[in-house]
Amino acid sequence: MPGLGVNVAVIHQGQVLLTKREDFEVWCLPGGGVDEGESLAEAAIRETKEETGLEVELTQLVGVYSRLGGFPDVHIVLYIARPVGGEIRLQPGETVEVGYFPFDQLPGEMLFGQKQRILDAVAGKSGISMRQELRLPILTRKELYDLRDRSGLPRQEFYLQRIGPARFDEYVEVGDGKD
Repeated sequence: MPGLGVNVAVIHQGQVLLTKREDFEVWCLPGGGVDEGESLAEAAIRETKEETGLEVELTQLVGVYSRLGGFPDVHIVLYIARPVGGEIRLQPGETVEVGYFPFDQLPGEMLFGQKQRILDAVAGKSGISMRQELRLPILTRKELYDLRDRSGLPRQEFYLQRIGPARFDEYVEVGDGKD
């Protein structure tokens, strides 16, 4: 059964908020899984607060990104938000850095699929249904972390060597992302 998750593009003064993940030391949008009894919007607000310290107001639903292959499949709902309170801070065990980046100066070391989501959010797109296929052997998160830990490589280097170069295909299945 596919998982369900959320990503949030927090946009402020021409920049997007990103977190650097602890597990692979690559940048991504705040987000995570949806808890039992929680709506997608509630999960988006909670995950953003947990990972960044910021309270946000969701302003737009961009679309659904179906990440298939390589890991357990997951459908990720992307929102745009604006900060309304709180202070930037790290979430121990999850994030090692948090910061805003200009849209045209995104970091090179990003989690797969994230750049397209950011570009869609920055462009103000909505109504997207995108299939994002990663061509890797299917592993559980535990198996992947065990492989990472046994590799002897620094976390980011492991990601960039073993996962980053994997073939990644994206297909818009519904809509062209225009309002």
